[in-house]
Amino acid sequence: MNTSISKAARASSSNKIMAIFFQFAKKFLIIGGVLWLSACAVKTPLPAWPAPGQSSVPPAAVNQPASPVSAADATGTRVQGKSRWVPVRWTDLPGFENDTLFEAWNAWIKSCERPGPTYAPLCPEIRRLSIGSPEEQRAWMMSRLQPYRVESLSGAAEGLLTSYYEPVFRASRQSTAAYAVPLYQPPAGLASRKPWFSRQDIETLPEAQAALQGREIAWLEDPIDAMLLHIQGSGRLRLTEADGSQRTVRVAFAGTNEQPYRSINQWLLEQGVSKINPWPDATKAWAAQNPLRVSQLLWSNPRYIFFKEEALPEQDAGFGPRGAQGVPLTAGRSIAVDRQSIPYGTPVWLTSSGPTVQLQKLVLAQDTGSAILGAVRADYFAGTGAEAGALASKVNQPLKLWVLWPR
Repeated sequence: MNTSISKAARASSSNKIMAIFFQFAKKFLIIGGVLWLSACAVKTPLPAWPAPGQSSVPPAAVNQPASPVSAADATGTRVQGKSRWVPVRWTDLPGFENDTLFEAWNAWIKSCERPGPTYAPLCPEIRRLSIGSPEEQRAWMMSRLQPYRVESLSGAAEGLLTSYYEPVFRASRQSTAAYAVPLYQPPAGLASRKPWFSRQDIETLPEAQAALQGREIAWLEDPIDAMLLHIQGSGRLRLTEADGSQRTVRVAFAGTNEQPYRSINQWLLEQGVSKINPWPDATKAWAAQNPLRVSQLLWSNPRYIFFKEEALPEQDAGFGPRGAQGVPLTAGRSIAVDRQSIPYGTPVWLTSSGPTVQLQKLVLAQDTGSAILGAVRADYFAGTGAEAGALASKVNQPLKLWVLWPR
């Protein structure tokens, strides 16, 4: 009997404990559910970026070698090909607090399509920050990147800024009396790094003409326009098709005859022509007055450019052609550099002051050019069309650069 009473007491005690446990669990689940619903109703903010000098990405990811940039010496200075990078403070970058960074972020996101191993680990954060405020973007840059002043190996910190753009020309799919200047695809068997016929040879020698037979993309009206397209390396054509329809396409760089580039403006100056600007209007005026010497003018530049035709989807109309990095250029935010000085995809702080153009802004190294050589040297992509061309023709002025390299 005592045994039965003892078992009943223990069972009663156990039942009370279980009841208390279930009441507690029920309250816990209710409170947890309320908190979960509250959390779902609140917009997730952008993450808090680490303070300067700290990193949320594992060092092994940030410091992956991407190009022959040397390890920093005792002063933090690095050597990259033709250039020397000297570490500086963010406050040493003129105008850094005033730039509208969201414009550059579009170009940076484009770079993240083909970033290379140095910047690839940062691209998820760069994409997230496309919706961030300028203050968040600036704070992130300061925490994740180290600015370096770019100098020549001899220590010169000032160089030259020029500009280029994407011209737009009328063209015809068929050769006519009005449209008689051809743009060619590369000839079969064109070998990289091996010189081919010069410009004069291409226009005069039967064997060169035979090699280009059937390689015509379209014909332009003016030989100076064609030369301008060769100098810029790409452009848009407002084409009249064989059936009379109209459409716009892009012609992009597809190869060169590997002959040296010579400036036709320099040739004009050597002939005693005092006015070569505005380009190309002054050159066209000279050509109109000297029609028998136009070929001589054009042949003074032996280099010849071959093109490929590309469709121009509506979503790409706001961007420029693909640069040497392989991503579309962004007007006012892409530059061509000497890749032996600055690797493709590198964000760069640029400052330059001239008579008509003042620049202090973040740009991306996304292109190169045969005339863009040296440590502190850049070609500024001004955009597409006549207005961009007018700006590009005015830019020939002093330059300073700072590369922004992952910590």
